[in-house]
Amino acid sequence: MKKGIKRKVALGLCAAVMLSGMQAPALMVGAAQEKEEPQSSVSKEETVYILTEADGSMQDVIVSDWLKNPQKADTISERSDLTEVENVKGDETYTDEAGHVRVWNAGGKDIYYQGRSEQTPPIALSVSYELDGKPILPQELAGKSGKVRIRFTYTNSQYETVDIDGKKERVCVPFAVLTGMILDDEVFHNVEVIGGKLVNDGSRTAVVGIAFPGIQESLQLPEQAAGLPSTLEITADVENFAMGMTLSIATNEVFNQIDIQQLDSIEDLKGSLQKLTDAMDQLINGSSDLREGLRTLSEKSGTLANGVDRLTSGASAIHSGMKELASGAEKLYEGASRLQEGLDTLVSNSSQLTAGAAQVFRTLLDTAAAQLQEAGLSVPAMTIENYADVLNGIINSLDEAAVYQQALSQVTAAVEANRAQIIAAVQDTVKETIRAKVCEAAEQTVTEQVTQTVYETVKDQVILAATGLDRAAYEAAVSAGSITEEQQSQIASAAEAQMQTEDVQQKIAVAVQQQMASEEAKAMIEGQIAAQLQSDEVQSLIALQTEAQVQKLIADNMASDAVQSQLAAASEGAKAVIALKSSLDSYHAFYLGLYAYTAGVAEAATGAGELKTGAESLKTGAGALNQGTGELYNGLVTLQDSVPALLSGISQLLNGSARLADGIKELNEKGIEKLIGALDDPEKVGDVSLLLKRIKAGLELSKEYQSFSEIDEKMEGKVKFIYRTEGIEIKKES
Repeated sequence: MKKGIKRKVALGLCAAVMLSGMQAPALMVGAAQEKEEPQSSVSKEETVYILTEADGSMQDVIVSDWLKNPQKADTISERSDLTEVENVKGDETYTDEAGHVRVWNAGGKDIYYQGRSEQTPPIALSVSYELDGKPILPQELAGKSGKVRIRFTYTNSQYETVDIDGKKERVCVPFAVLTGMILDDEVFHNVEVIGGKLVNDGSRTAVVGIAFPGIQESLQLPEQAAGLPSTLEITADVENFAMGMTLSIATNEVFNQIDIQQLDSIEDLKGSLQKLTDAMDQLINGSSDLREGLRTLSEKSGTLANGVDRLTSGASAIHSGMKELASGAEKLYEGASRLQEGLDTLVSNSSQLTAGAAQVFRTLLDTAAAQLQEAGLSVPAMTIENYADVLNGIINSLDEAAVYQQALSQVTAAVEANRAQIIAAVQDTVKETIRAKVCEAAEQTVTEQVTQTVYETVKDQVILAATGLDRAAYEAAVSAGSITEEQQSQIASAAEAQMQTEDVQQKIAVAVQQQMASEEAKAMIEGQIAAQLQSDEVQSLIALQTEAQVQKLIADNMASDAVQSQLAAASEGAKAVIALKSSLDSYHAFYLGLYAYTAGVAEAATGAGELKTGAESLKTGAGALNQGTGELYNGLVTLQDSVPALLSGISQLLNGSARLADGIKELNEKGIEKLIGALDDPEKVGDVSLLLKRIKAGLELSKEYQSFSEIDEKMEGKVKFIYRTEGIEIKKES
C-alpha cells in the first residue's frame, strides 16, 4: 500500500476527530439556552476555504454558501461580494443588482453556491520553520535532516474599538482555531508539542492543537492567569524531511452559544465555563463510546472489505453501461432536434405546398381542356371536384367508351370490395402508433410512483439504521431540533445512495414490469387507445388516408397492363381521353395523399417536440448519471485501494482512542479548569467588572460577525474558516 494513501486515510480520520471534537462542546454549552434558527426568513451558512503555501501565505480563497429557504420562497435576495459565482447543487439562476445584491430564482429550494473572494480572512495563519536553530524556507527543508521546529502563529485582525468604562479599548471577535496534521514516524522522531496534543498509532503521530488568537489580549489577562494561546509549536528530530498538508478550522460559533444576558457576575462566567467543562466531560465519555464503536467496526472490517470489492466490480459494469447510455442519449437528442427542426419547417410550408399542388392541378386541367378543344371536342369547365365526371361524359360519347367504363367499374368494384381491409390496415397502423405513445406514458407514470414508494421505504430503513427511530419519531425529532442539518443531509444522501444500488434498481424495474403486466394496467392502456381511436382528429385522419389509398389502388389498376389491354381496342380518341383521365386520376391520388401527408406531418411535428423534450431530459439525466457513476466508480476504486490501510487504521485508531480520551481530559484540566480556578484569584484577573464587560463586548462582536462575504441585514448567518497548507514533499530527480 502506498504511503501517500495511508497518509490520506490517517489525515481523514484525524479531521473527523477534529470536527467532532469542536462541534460537540459548542452544542453542549448552548444546551441550556439553545437558540432555534428562525423559520420565517432565509439564513446563510458559510464555509471559507483558505488554500495556502506551506508557510501560510494565501494562494486562493474559495467561499461556499448555503442559503436555507425554510419558507420555500420563489426568489431569494441576498448580499455578497463574491466573484465567479457558481451554483454547485442545482440549475437555479440569479441576477446581479446594485450594491452587491444578488437575486436567486430559488423556486422554493435551498441554494448552494460557491465563489472567490479578494478579502483577507479575519485570522491570518503564518507557519515558520527552523532547522538546527536557524530559520529555513519550507521548500529548502524538504529532504533535510536535523532538529526541526515548526511554529504556527495565528493573528486575529477582526477587532473593533469599544468603550469600556469611558476608555477606548480594542476588542477582537473571539475565534477558536483547531489545527491538525499527521507526521510519519519514519521521518519524525522525539516529537514534542506546545499548545496541543500528540496521539501515536505506532506508525504515525497525529498532532492536534487549539488556539484562541487575540482573546487573552482583548481581555487584558496576564499569561499566568489562563493559557489562551495564539501559537502552536512542534519540535522533532527528522530524517529526510517531508510533511503532508495541514488543516486548521477557525470558528466563532462556540462563543455564540453563551447567553450574554445571563452573564452579570463572575459566578455566571464560571457557570458558562463550567458548561464547557461538562461538555469536555461528555467528550471524554464519548471517546469511550467511540472505542466501543471502533471495536465493532474492527470486527466487521472483513465483511466491509469483501463488500467494497463486490461494489467496485458492480460500479465498473454500471459505469460502462452509463457511458453507452449517455452517448446514445446525446445522439438521440441531436437526432430528435434535427427531426423537430425539419418537421417544423415542413409544417410551416404545408399551406404553401397544398396551395401549390392545387394550382398545379388546375393548370393540368386547363391544359387538358385546351387539348380536347383542339381535337374538336366540346369540353365544359373542369374543376378538381368535377373533372372526373366531365371526362367520363366525353369518354361515354366516344366509340367503344363502354370499354373504359366497364374496366373502371370492375376496377372500382374490386378495390371497393377490399375497402374494409384497407380501413383495417390503416387503423392498425394508427393504432400501433397510439399504443406506443400510451404505453410509454403509462410506464413513465408507473416508474415514478414505484420509485417514490421504494424511496420512502429505503429512507425509513436508513433512518432506523442511523437513529434507531421510526419515521414518525424521526420527523418529531427533526421538528424538535434534535436531529442536526448534517445528520439529515447524511440520511438523505444515504437514502439516495441506496436508491442507486443495483438491488434497489432491479426491484424497481421488476415492480414496474409487474404493474405494467397487471390486468388493471392493460385495461387502462387499452381504454386510452380506444378513446384516442374514437377521437374526431384520428377518425378524420383514418378516413383521409383510406380514401387516398383507395384512389391510388384504382389509378394503379387502371394503369396496369391488363386494363390497358382491354382499352386497346377503343378508338384512338377514346384512348387519348382515357389516358388523359388516367394521368389526372394519378395526380388526384397524389393530391389527396399530399393532404393526408401534411396532416400527418403536423401530428409528427407535435410528437417530435415531445420526443425532443423527453430526449433532452434523458440526455441530462444520463449525463448526470454517467458523471455520478464515474465519480462513484473512481471513489470506490480509491476506497478499494485504501481498504487495507483503512483496516489497519481502524485497528490503530482503536488503540489510540483511549489516549485521545486522556488528551481531552488533560486539556480540560490544564485549560478550562485552570481558567475557572483563576477567576477566584483577583490578583490574576484584575477588576472583575471590567473583565465581564470585555467578555460581553467580545461576545457581542462574535454574535454580530455572521458572514465573511457580506450578508443581508435581515438574515442570520454562521461562518467557519478552513485553512489548508500545502505539504512539503521531496522532489523526485528527473
